[in-house]
Amino acid sequence: MVADPPEGEPLRLAAMTASESNPPTWRVMRQDDNGNRYLVARELPKDEAERFAAELEARGHKQLYWTELDPPRAAD
Repeated sequence: MVADPPEGEPLRLAAMTASESNPPTWRVMRQDDNGNRYLVARELPKDEAERFAAELEARGHKQLYWTELDPPRAAD
């Protein structure tokens, strides 16, 4: 289950164009102490997603942060 981040959590979104020649985008996920998973950021380049996850992890909270490929989004 992926829910919206709790109020006060950063949510960073990057612009995405319709071109299929764009590299895949990545997202940052968080798991809390109860096993609930949250989307923290999406549509980021891989290096930015990894930096952001590392920044959150370095804060010393007990939550787990990781990056994963963004699933393709349906065209509007």
